[in-house]
Amino acid sequence: MAYSYLESSCYGKDNVKFLKVVKNPENQKDHEIMECNVQVLLKGQLDVSYTEADNKVIVPTDTVKNTILVLAKKNKIDTIESFASLLALHFTKKYSHITGVSVKIIQQLWNKYHEHSFIHGGAETKEVELEYDETKPKEYKLVTTLKGLTVLKSTNSMFHGFNVCEYTTLKPTNDRILSTDVLMKLEYDASELGSLETVLEGSKDKLFTDVFKNCRDTTLTIFKNENSASVQATMFNMATKILEDNKAAKFVTYELPNKHYILFNLEWFDGEKNDNELFYPASDPNGLIKCTVGRN
Repeated sequence: MAYSYLESSCYGKDNVKFLKVVKNPENQKDHEIMECNVQVLLKGQLDVSYTEADNKVIVPTDTVKNTILVLAKKNKIDTIESFASLLALHFTKKYSHITGVSVKIIQQLWNKYHEHSFIHGGAETKEVELEYDETKPKEYKLVTTLKGLTVLKSTNSMFHGFNVCEYTTLKPTNDRILSTDVLMKLEYDASELGSLETVLEGSKDKLFTDVFKNCRDTTLTIFKNENSASVQATMFNMATKILEDNKAAKFVTYELPNKHYILFNLEWFDGEKNDNELFYPASDPNGLIKCTVGRN
């Protein structure tokens, strides 16, 4: 009896980067662009490559990279959701022993301000993750992520009524700075989207675009309008509103670091009062609050 066994495995290519330029056929100087970083991991009947050093089942990772680039060049790509679907279906149909694919695509956000000129969106990105198993084609998992959206408000945030014990030094407050780097994940309900082939056809592209915009707008609107009782309460309200607005959403997850700004004590200088005007940005340690919200 062998001492060990292979519990699970996958492999593929990571950090496959491209920028695609789409030219308007009526004006060759009018462009749209899409910049992506792609990861594709293959699953299937691959055990012998690990346990018996038999490479015949291995599709080289260089082949995976080339496939990503050729498919990006040859196909119309309106959303990274549909491109992820294209990649998953291609690999499972091309190779009979590849039965599953994990795809992750990170899209840099460029804002067009002239027919062929763009402004980069900074740290903010859109990401898509797709888990697909051709033996259970209706049970794929598609998640869209908003990441790197940094926000701050200088009032309308409080924190009091929290648990207090002998280790507590934090003072309750009715007015504080609230700042965070938003990470929001929306998991789609596959039964609402239909088959992955339907997603690939592009019929859901407008939905993907509208849902992502709704998630971003809802996050910013509730953040600015709500007199926040806590990060926990605010993120739950954001997630609930997104579920209310988007029937195709199954779960909404937020991960929000609480980026602390510490009020300077200036009373040593002739009793100088500091009425929430001068703060020290404390990069770490920081709070980290997470939640996943579903629909009743």
